[in-house]
This record gives sequence, C-alpha cells and structure tokens, in this order.
Amino acid sequence: MKEPRIVTGLSNREFLETHAAPGRVGLAGGADMISKMITLAQRHVGKEKKPSLWSHAFLFQGRRLDGHHWVLESDLEVHRKNIRLGVQENRVAKFCDDEQYPSLAVLDFGLAEEQVATLFCESLEMVASRVRYSLRELMGTLIALRRPTMRARPNPMSRAQSVYCSAFVTHVLRKTGLDPVPGLDVKHATPEDLFRSAGTVNVWLMEREKAKKPSLAQRVRSQLRRK
Repeated sequence: MKEPRIVTGLSNREFLETHAAPGRVGLAGGADMISKMITLAQRHVGKEKKPSLWSHAFLFQGRRLDGHHWVLESDLEVHRKNIRLGVQENRVAKFCDDEQYPSLAVLDFGLAEEQVATLFCESLEMVASRVRYSLRELMGTLIALRRPTMRARPNPMSRAQSVYCSAFVTHVLRKTGLDPVPGLDVKHATPEDLFRSAGTVNVWLMEREKAKKPSLAQRVRSQLRRK
C-alpha cells in the first residue's frame, strides 16, 4: 500500500477537480446507513479490525466536451421514475456533496496510455451490455470477509452479467494486465482492498476532520505501521 498524500482544506468538488484523471480510481465513503454497514463489514480486511472508510469504488473517465469530469461505475441509481442498476456513466458531481460523501480518495495505478484505452473499451462494453449491479454477489463477499480462505475461490453467489462496484473496477483493471488485488477472486474484491493495493503509484486522501480528534493521516499511518 502506497502511503497516501493527505489533502486538507478542500471541498469534495475541489479535491476531485484537482486529482481526477482518466484511468484513475476513486473511492468514496457514504454517510447513509447502507454505506456505513458496508464500511463496517470491511473491518475484516485488515489486522487492525477497524471499519473501512470506503463504501464505493469507481473509475474516472476524464473531462468531456460538456466541461464535466465523468465516472464509470457499477451502482444503484434511484431517482424519481428512473432506476438504473448496473454499470453506468455519471458526472463526478454526484460525489461533490460534502455531507453525503465525507470520505474521498483517488488512486493512481500508473497506467500507460494503451492500458487506459483498454480500461475504457472494456468498461463501455459493459455499459452497452447492460451489466447489472449485483446485491447478491455483494452479500457473498460480505460473508467471505469473515472466512478469508473463501476469498480466493469464486463467489458462491456469482451471477452472469452482474457485478458490484469494486468488483467492476478490479475486473477492468485486470483487463489491462494489472492486478490490483492478487490472490482474490474478482467478485470478492472490496473498496478497502483497492485502497490497500500494492499496485498504486500515488494515493490522494482527503482530510476533513476536527483537530481535536486523531487526524485521518495519523490513523492511516498507524494502520500502516501495524501491517
């Protein structure tokens, strides 16, 4: 795991505008109850047994002609009279709400230009093929987190044409020849596994905590020392 560069004093929008780039991976920690349950379940990833900061993973696609950064992700998007379940494209603005997403990170795996092209070709094929978001597979991963030996084996709840967020990111990264989580089945990869990946060349972590508490930087460095 690359020691993160701690970034302070920025809003979500400023942080993402500064560090988003094509082919980089984004991590977000949501403030809603489901996100908190996902972060808690990932406490089994590390020896320190602390909840993860992350509940969602996605890919930065870059800035388009509309002037906005866009992301590729597998997610549950529920709006009035419109529900999207699966691999999709969205503006990065969805992660710019400081209260809804109090934790953000950007991971750079140092992909070459041709690897980024492969990444997007595979991702867009999954968008066009309407690959679904899989709550069932997510539950299989959450169960396997308590039994580490299961994580190298296929997810027992795996379904064709289905993938959840961090499994999607892991799948398309492996298509480029880079494996961010060696030894894990693609459908057992979690956002925390991506954050701890030895394959990163740069990691930017947004710090937005009160000074009275141990800072996020101190917590992350403490965890690194325990590994």
